[in-house]
Amino acid sequence: MGTPDFALTSLDKLIKKGYIISTVISQPDRPKGRGKKVQPPPVKERALQAGINVQQPERVKDPEFIEALKNLRPDIIIVVAYGQILPEEIIKLPGLGCINVHASLLPKYRGAAPINWCIINGEKKTGVTTMYMDRGMDTGDILMQRETEIKDDETAGQLHDRLALLGAELLIETLGGIERGSVARKAQDHSEATYAPQLNRETGRVDWNNEAQSIYNLVRGTNPRPGCYTQYRQQRMKLWGARVLDRNSTGTPGEITEVSAEGLAVQTGRGTLLLTEIQMPSSRRMTVDEYLRGNLMETGYVLGE
Repeated sequence: MGTPDFALTSLDKLIKKGYIISTVISQPDRPKGRGKKVQPPPVKERALQAGINVQQPERVKDPEFIEALKNLRPDIIIVVAYGQILPEEIIKLPGLGCINVHASLLPKYRGAAPINWCIINGEKKTGVTTMYMDRGMDTGDILMQRETEIKDDETAGQLHDRLALLGAELLIETLGGIERGSVARKAQDHSEATYAPQLNRETGRVDWNNEAQSIYNLVRGTNPRPGCYTQYRQQRMKLWGARVLDRNSTGTPGEITEVSAEGLAVQTGRGTLLLTEIQMPSSRRMTVDEYLRGNLMETGYVLGE
């Protein structure tokens, strides 16, 4: 059971390892992009290419779907970023349980957006977890975990791709351990739990009163979605690239203190952030150097107003 790109690597690994996949369950086709053209989920496309049956229930709790799933008599159900909460009737169905691949070191960052929030919060490490599913949200017993360092300049998109591969490898290792009876389950310490709720557009709004490092983490953690932004002359300016400058400066938070081909130096609540790649409405992403070739930006202007 899976839907987005994150689940593709796990599906590919299962296929290559020769596991018998009786069906792939994914979210229904949805309108996407500017043209709102209905498109299939990435996992559905890959499954059909491999000749695997695909089911796309609108509601996973639908009695007819549950009955069809029962008729398959699965030994195990694997869930990777599916997108719906499974009812207990499905969780208890397979003899070997429902196994989930989660993109964090549980119990840290339970929820929908662990990759984004670990970067936004300035974490230095993260990882992937395989776990038995239960009625809670990412609360089941842990099977295996793999840790990785977060690079200082890594974006959520880049970390997503690394964790997708790491998660797929850990899934195969976990399944092997279950087959051999060599993997032990371990209850989570719920007192250590933290949460990673779904992001929305407001998540990416910059508060220039925050320190430069915090804003830099927000730029990385919301790239590519939902994107980080501020207001510039009553327009939404997206921020795609930045770095923290090692300099002491004074000024109003959000004030552009220097304009050069290298970027826009902006005063924050603590420290200076250099914006290197931006995007204005109805335009493409571009470096500040490219933007300045056809547009004027002046020091003294306060972003976010």
